[in-house]
Amino acid sequence: MRILFADAIDERGAQALRDLGHEVEINAGLTAANLSEHVDGVDILVVRSTKVTAETVAAGKSLSLIVRAGAGTDNIDKTAASAHGIYVCNVPGRNAVAVAELTMGLLLAVDRRIADNTADLRSGQWNKGLYSKADGILGRNLAIFGLGDIGMATATRARGFGMTVHALDRPNRSAATVRACSELSIVLHPTQEALLAHADVVSIHVPKANATIGMVDETFLGQMKPGAILLNTSRGEVVDEAALIQAMNDKGIRAGLDVYRDEPGGKSGTFTSALAQHPNVVGTHHIGASTAQAQESVADGTIEVITGFLNGHVINSVNLDLSRGGTSCVVIRHLDRVGVLAKIFAVLRAGRHNVQQMANQVFDGGNAAVATIHITGNSDDQLLDELEAIEEVLAASVMAAP
Repeated sequence: MRILFADAIDERGAQALRDLGHEVEINAGLTAANLSEHVDGVDILVVRSTKVTAETVAAGKSLSLIVRAGAGTDNIDKTAASAHGIYVCNVPGRNAVAVAELTMGLLLAVDRRIADNTADLRSGQWNKGLYSKADGILGRNLAIFGLGDIGMATATRARGFGMTVHALDRPNRSAATVRACSELSIVLHPTQEALLAHADVVSIHVPKANATIGMVDETFLGQMKPGAILLNTSRGEVVDEAALIQAMNDKGIRAGLDVYRDEPGGKSGTFTSALAQHPNVVGTHHIGASTAQAQESVADGTIEVITGFLNGHVINSVNLDLSRGGTSCVVIRHLDRVGVLAKIFAVLRAGRHNVQQMANQVFDGGNAAVATIHITGNSDDQLLDELEAIEEVLAASVMAAP
């Protein structure tokens, strides 16, 4: 396999893939503009911040897997990848601690005006009287939007500082999230308005999606307390920047930000932002996941995704349509012989049954296997008879698709 890393990767992981006999190229200088020129013959593409456009996807004739070395996949054209039958996988949770640490750092920096302190000292100014005024965070109420890995890591650290954590009461939470909410004594509220009314600090940890773009808008900010602190280490597009500037001017909202709309795509350059330059903002350069610990962990997770894929296991795919379960599920016990599945598919094709999902698992000893195939179209006794007429099929049955 030929594997291209379009961003920097821990060399240990790259060498592990080379040791397995794969051709590995690391080219951290690639950009969205020229990536399409370098994917010819590449089987697996790995990116961090580099954008993967539809043009790049189309140029990668051999591409079978695109890995985002991190959680968010908004820099990858998943629609194009899906249209070309290319898996898009991510590595969630590996950088959660790093982002949570920066979130708490921004909170402390806003409350204690650390950046302004430092700037004055560097310019030869001593102003203890001004900088002695701070609220402190012990006992303060922190509202978290997005109780994923990063949100939970932030909640854990906030509890360590003696804060009370609040969140929205969402239906159908996983058992693990419900248990974590209980263990961290997270107070749940039925509405955004009720949640924000309690919050001294609001921290955003949601992915970029149609439902979240611009969610921190005039209404959201209007429901926040005067002088409250907004933290955003998720995506810049989540915040309506003009509305935030207005809220900072009108009601003294303060902000700790790591992300911005239209931030530069490269690692250096000029950046003019009325929001980033506002005196109520303490800002960093989209560095939430940029610690050595986080990058080592993400690299390990990336290698796990790649080696899993090479061994026939797709891990953390974000572009599979798992809702397409078909109208029925055919379970076929068969001898594990070459060509058996081809015969089974020939019967399904003749009956105009489209396969939506399938799995084939071999039993101990390697003599028999079971194929579980979700199909569309009417499954009846005739279909089962035709399947069981195949010499190597031991038995066939049908059940309703879940």
